[in-house]
Amino acid sequence: MRPHFASDHGDGRVGGPFHRHRSIHKLPGGGKVEDILLWKDRNLSAGVLAGASLMWYMFDVAEYNIIPLLCQVVIFAMLVIFIWSNAALLLNIAPPRIPEVIISEHAFRETARTIHYKLAYIVAHLYDIACGKDLKKFLLVVGSLLILSEIGSSYSFTTLLYLGFLCAHTLPALYQRYETEVDHLAAKGSEDIKKFYKKIDSNLLNKIPKGPVKSKVK
Repeated sequence: MRPHFASDHGDGRVGGPFHRHRSIHKLPGGGKVEDILLWKDRNLSAGVLAGASLMWYMFDVAEYNIIPLLCQVVIFAMLVIFIWSNAALLLNIAPPRIPEVIISEHAFRETARTIHYKLAYIVAHLYDIACGKDLKKFLLVVGSLLILSEIGSSYSFTTLLYLGFLCAHTLPALYQRYETEVDHLAAKGSEDIKKFYKKIDSNLLNKIPKGPVKSKVK
């Protein structure tokens, strides 16, 4: 039996340390993405996971080069189209057509706009942290980047992408299933981190000598 922790409020708002005002069902964005991340369509989610695992195995384990793979995929597609186009004249069937979604200008613009917005947001956020307005957040970001740097030096870029995909593909579904327990552990961990930071702040940071403050001459 799952332990019960008080997290639901009478106003319908979901509680917990993250103070969510909407369910995790709406966080991925809805549609097919939600079905895949939350494993609502198990066959589709399993297919995506199998495809990503196959790609990781080919490029990282078997060390397959992406250029020969792309060339072979294009050759295979051209052969299929060639046979289909010639058979269409004999069998009186419709010739193959390229789906418009593949070469949609709107899709490319939306993707580029989203990437630009995310990059601009990250750069502006990092700049604001680097200005030193919040020492706690500054130290947290620097420590996280150092940890990420060590992880990046131990694994290939393909493996890191695959690990990131695994986290995005499994953690939302696991959180949905064990939401109450995760919120409780996150709240406890947050309190422990705050206590640890207060201890460092009182024992170390406050002892750093500061220069004399010059009074303004009126």
